[in-house]
Amino acid sequence: MVYSFNDLRNKEIISIKSGCRLGYPDDVEFDSCSAKVCRLIIYGRPRFFGLFGRCEDICVRWCDIEVIGEDTILVSCECPSNSTNSRGKLVGNLFK
Repeated sequence: MVYSFNDLRNKEIISIKSGCRLGYPDDVEFDSCSAKVCRLIIYGRPRFFGLFGRCEDICVRWCDIEVIGEDTILVSCECPSNSTNSRGKLVGNLFK
């Protein structure tokens, strides 16, 4: 099946190994010589409304993608420690 980047941007990326949600793809990195997609990039979460910068970006290699479904992209990479919701659930749900 063929997807445009706009289609991929609306799919949530979830790690199969840990079950954590990594986020939505914000950018694509590709090899200009072979014209193949290398990885999907998820921008880091803003810290304190972006005033203190962002967390590190999460890069998912194309070979780590297991399944691209209707709503989600399942990947076999580990969940980085900074992508887990370290905030309280109330605060996390307030700003989503």
